[in-house]
Amino acid sequence: MMSNSFKLAVILGAGVGAAFLAGCACCPCVTKTAPGVGQADFGTTADGQKAFIYTLKNKHGVEARISNYGGILVSLKVPDRNGQLEDVVLGYDKLEDYLKASPYFGAMIGRYGNRIAKGKFSLNGQDYTLAVNNDANALHGGIKGFDKVIWGAKPGGTAAAPTLELSYVSRDGEEGYPGNLTVKAIYTLTADNAIRLDYTATTDKDTVINLTQHSYFNLAGTGDILGHQVQIYANRFTPVDKTLIPTGELRPVAGTPFDFTQPHTIGERIGVADEQLKFGGGYDHNWVLNKPQGVLDTIARVYEPTTGRVLEVLSTEPGLQFYCGNFLDGSNIGKGGKAYQFRTGFCMEPQHFPDSPNHPEFPSVVLKPGQTYKNTIVFKFSAK
Repeated sequence: MMSNSFKLAVILGAGVGAAFLAGCACCPCVTKTAPGVGQADFGTTADGQKAFIYTLKNKHGVEARISNYGGILVSLKVPDRNGQLEDVVLGYDKLEDYLKASPYFGAMIGRYGNRIAKGKFSLNGQDYTLAVNNDANALHGGIKGFDKVIWGAKPGGTAAAPTLELSYVSRDGEEGYPGNLTVKAIYTLTADNAIRLDYTATTDKDTVINLTQHSYFNLAGTGDILGHQVQIYANRFTPVDKTLIPTGELRPVAGTPFDFTQPHTIGERIGVADEQLKFGGGYDHNWVLNKPQGVLDTIARVYEPTTGRVLEVLSTEPGLQFYCGNFLDGSNIGKGGKAYQFRTGFCMEPQHFPDSPNHPEFPSVVLKPGQTYKNTIVFKFSAK
């Protein structure tokens, strides 16, 4: 479907492996851990836990750097239409900056992505109170969500598809959620130039779960994202109140600035007089996807015309949170000393709908003992 798609290959052989290690100048202590995977120190958390960076790389130089701290996609270098590689995700050079202040740059999100109203929900007749961290609401798992913990890490995969398997056990009562939740997350650098994230989880007690991935993308590598052309395969979205909690309505996008069934630039309608855009400060809403839940399919496509880079988003989830960096204000000094200004990154977060535990009419987010939660997210890159 896309032209000039860059196919991935994995580095083989001792000589090429040595070149791979030497080529990562930003990580002088990189060691080879598996085919196409390197490891380097990334720092130490406040409680003394070691963080590492794992580098998945191919012979074209396409490179994904992922930390076991928060499962963060720290950087992702992909080619433009001329083969020029550039980092297309926002983030920091040092762990200490992620520890100090980060708007979820590149992180894996859980136990519940997005918002839960007033940090409260009921399950099986029992009331639960969560850690509140977004005004009156619980956001992205609480004060110390999955984005702020050290995950167990296991590099692996095959020569054609290097992987990083991350694991974490969220204990019963953590951030207020019930049940011991055992989570596995596998990042794969695929043969068709994609980063694939496969989540699975099990619990020993009825609980709620909504995992996602929170990378901020800028396919130009710099500047704002207003010229990016976006298409979202959804005919409805979930409008919100002024605290960004869904009202329960599934509103048609037709005739509104939320209609991305055909490509539109982000900047084309983001500033129009619309109550929903006012509440979000721009786009920060959940789209109700047209496809069936559980089926892996393309849900969105983004094209950046100056570089030709294309991002396709695939997911098994029923919703997509599209966010345009409305809260970035230049206070986050990122990689290379770059200040991330207003709307210099966008997020595509496949997910269940916000506040689903309080909306029985929404697709269920309840996970029971004996069941296995599954969620696949794919960010696929090409150029034209």
